[in-house]
Amino acid sequence: MTTSNSSHRAYARIAGFTFIFYIVAGIASLSLGDDAPIVNLLYFLQNLSALVLGVTLYLLTREHGEALALLALTCRIMEAVHDESATFFAVGSLLFCLLLLRGRVIPVGLAWLGVIASVLLVVILPLQLAGILTSEGWASSATWMIWMPMLAFEVALALRLLVKGVSTQQGSLMTQPAL
Repeated sequence: MTTSNSSHRAYARIAGFTFIFYIVAGIASLSLGDDAPIVNLLYFLQNLSALVLGVTLYLLTREHGEALALLALTCRIMEAVHDESATFFAVGSLLFCLLLLRGRVIPVGLAWLGVIASVLLVVILPLQLAGILTSEGWASSATWMIWMPMLAFEVALALRLLVKGVSTQQGSLMTQPAL
């Protein structure tokens, strides 16, 4: 099933806005601490944003690998409802980035930044869960350094989606010449 250019544009804009909203809500909730009453609302809005991102990114990438796009959507759903949301986020992000790269939906360099940032998280977060790498939470500068490439990718992607949308050319990395 193909999606029209106007639908792609709408999905891209919704995703772009949602990325920005998700990031702002996340940083705001971290800066307020656990005691502020508004933090629960911010967590709820982040979870809702994860679901919206899952659906819009699925709609933008499904024609480049429906099974992977569905798995990535499932990871975003799990991110919204599971205690280990960061790990599900990382895996879902990796899968969506691979599909964005495969379909050349966004510039190749931006997609590669997303792949690299996601792989970093996919490797490090389970090591932290296993206790092999210690984490001092969000107060740690090491934690922020691990997440910085993802933050850079998501902000750049959000702006790209809001301003330019996505490429709707059919083809893949293997069949199209480099841009």
